[in-house]
Amino acid sequence: MTSSDGHHDEPVQPTDEQLAAMSQEQKMLAGAAAGGVHVIRREERFPTPGTKAEKRAERLVSSMFLLGALGALGFMVVYVAVPWRFHLGNNSYRFFTPLLGACMGIALFGIGAGAVLWAKKLMPEEIVVQERHDPASDAFDFQTTGATIVQGVEDTGIARRSMLRRSIGVGAGAVGLMALFPLGGLLRKPRGELFRTPWTAGVRLIQYDGRPVRPEDMQPGSLATVFPDVPGGLEDANAPTMLIRLRAGEKVTARNGQGDFMWGTYIAFSKICTHAGCPVSLYEQQSNRLLCPCHQSQFDVLLDGTPVFGPAARPLPQLPIDVDNEGYFVARSGYHEAVGPAFWERPN
Repeated sequence: MTSSDGHHDEPVQPTDEQLAAMSQEQKMLAGAAAGGVHVIRREERFPTPGTKAEKRAERLVSSMFLLGALGALGFMVVYVAVPWRFHLGNNSYRFFTPLLGACMGIALFGIGAGAVLWAKKLMPEEIVVQERHDPASDAFDFQTTGATIVQGVEDTGIARRSMLRRSIGVGAGAVGLMALFPLGGLLRKPRGELFRTPWTAGVRLIQYDGRPVRPEDMQPGSLATVFPDVPGGLEDANAPTMLIRLRAGEKVTARNGQGDFMWGTYIAFSKICTHAGCPVSLYEQQSNRLLCPCHQSQFDVLLDGTPVFGPAARPLPQLPIDVDNEGYFVARSGYHEAVGPAFWERPN
C-alpha cells in the first residue's frame, strides 16, 4: 500500500498461524515487505524447468566452474613439476612464477565467471526497492530472515541441477586445494642449509666467467663480485661475495674475533643484505659505504660491514681470505656466521 504522500504504508505482519501456512517464497516476500524491501518484479529465468535453453545455461555455468578446476589443477602441476631453481644454461626456471600466476588467474576467473553467469542466467530476476528503517529485530524477523536464506538457496536451483552441483563442487574444491597446496613447501623444516655456504678453506675466489682473482687484478677503491670455485658455486644463493680493495691509508676497525680476516688492503663481505636478502650491489668508495638498492640500507666497510643507515640491523658477514702459493685469492674458511636476513633458529 502507498499513501497519498508517496510513502509505503506500514505493512501488517502476519500471525504465527498465517506464517506456518506460508511457503518459503511467501515468507521471504513477507519478510522483505516488513523490512521495507518491496519486490517490484520477480520472474523465473525459466518458468518451465528442464528446457533446452535452461540446459544450455547450466552447461555454460558448469563449464566455467570446470575451467576454474582445470586452472587450479594446472597450478598444482606447475608447482610440483616446473623447475624453479636457477641453473646456468637452463632458463626454464623463469617460467615458474608466470605459469603459477596464469594458472591461478584462470582458476579464479573460472569460479568468478561461473558465479556471475549463475546469477545472471539461472537465478530469478528481481527488481526491489528498499526503504530506510530501524534495525530492531523480533521473532517475525528471525523467521522471515531464515525463510529468505532458505529461499535464496532454492533459487539457485542447485538441488535439481546435478551437473551444476557437481561442477561447482569440483571447481571450488580444486581452488581451495590450490590455496593450500603451496603450504606443502613449509612442511619440511630446514636443517643446516641456512648455516652453510659453499665456502670452505682453500676454495679459490673466481669471477662469474670462472677466472680466479689475483690481488693485482683490482685497483684501489674497487669492488668485484666473486664466487667459490666449486661445483654449483655460481648458482648457490648463499655464495655471492664482495671482494673490496681499500685505498692506501684506510684502516678497518674489526669486530671481535675478525682481526685477521683481511689480506692486506683486501676485505670480503657477503653480498646478501642482512635485512631482506637483496644483493648489496653499490660501493661508494669516497665514503667506503656499501649500499643495498632495495631498501637503502648502508654498511660501513671501515666499521667491518656495520649498518649505519636503513632497516638492516646486523653487519654483513665477513669471509676470511688469503692468497695461495700460485698468487690467487682463496678462502681461509667458510663464513663464521649465517649469511642473509635473520631467521628463527639464527643466534643473535
